[in-house]
Amino acid sequence: MQVAPCRLRTHQWCFILFNIVLFHALLFGADFMEEYLMQSVPVSYTEGRFLEIREQARNLNMQLLKKNISESYVIREEGLCSGRDVFLLMVVSSSPENKTRRDTIRRTWGNMTNYKDLVVVRMFALGRPTSEETQAELLVESQVHKDMVEASFLDTYENRTLKVITSMEWIVTFCPNARFILKVDQEAFVNVESLVDYLSYLLTLERRSEDVYIGRVIHQGVPDREPKSLHFVPTSSYPDAFYPDYCSGTALVISQDVARKVYLVSKDETTLLPPDVFLGMCARKAGVVPVHSSRFSGPKHITYNRCCYRFIFSSSSVGEEELSFLWRDMSNGKECSVLETYYGLVSCKVQTYLGEFKYFNADKIKKGGPHF
Repeated sequence: MQVAPCRLRTHQWCFILFNIVLFHALLFGADFMEEYLMQSVPVSYTEGRFLEIREQARNLNMQLLKKNISESYVIREEGLCSGRDVFLLMVVSSSPENKTRRDTIRRTWGNMTNYKDLVVVRMFALGRPTSEETQAELLVESQVHKDMVEASFLDTYENRTLKVITSMEWIVTFCPNARFILKVDQEAFVNVESLVDYLSYLLTLERRSEDVYIGRVIHQGVPDREPKSLHFVPTSSYPDAFYPDYCSGTALVISQDVARKVYLVSKDETTLLPPDVFLGMCARKAGVVPVHSSRFSGPKHITYNRCCYRFIFSSSSVGEEELSFLWRDMSNGKECSVLETYYGLVSCKVQTYLGEFKYFNADKIKKGGPHF
């Protein structure tokens, strides 16, 4: 007995094809809108204030201030970039007590010093701990790895923005030869190879080696006005209803000239703002426009898929075990085809959206909201 193959009529094939196209449009449509339709207008440097800041940044020389600046750091690592043409300086914002995470980064994505003959340097930025015992441990750790810069202020939540300022100060003083700077939180994963390839491509474009400020752009971010909130921003610090566009601080890249401009204008901005907003405010004051890239995850955690992670630049909130596992899996040397990369991205997006839906639904149930 022969079984006749299932034959679909033309309108049925059209219906299936339409749903496939609709599924992918919904999946990637938001990224397309962000990438191409929400970009800010580039600055032409016709305004005198922007021209003045640009010239000051180009002529900035910190040699005479090095000695005084050095005294504001407990651990300096002044020679970290010396004698090297640094392509990418990775500045990881770290908490003093979290040595375990620093060690995990050192043996995973942060364990790169050279890629395609381009020099990559790792640096952990931290403030002073409250415990003398922890401080002693930091000094030992620094002697072993020589990749830490510790400022003299306490490493507290209130001083997060101060950490950004001191990081910019250290960069323009002790690593002025770094072409690009990656600012990243310790909880994130970064695909350094993919990022370096992209930045190398930027250098082939006219004028794209300057004014680079790229990441996951937050559009019309709203200040937290709840006085009891940890993120509270009073109207005296920022009176407007929305923040200007800025890159999420989980992972972003700036060029050396932007670091210099931010350092120059930071003295005139209030530090009572979230650090990523503060950086965006300084960039805007210097005439630098944030550029959106959906390959940065922003505050989102991207569910792991090897081919997806080989394409993206960052993923947030990656746990210790997951970071170790994904690094072992990604280091197996197997390349992904274009088709594998595409379906890897589809898998990442679907699983990430499903994870967010589960979290949202669980949160509603926890709060006693309606559920079905």
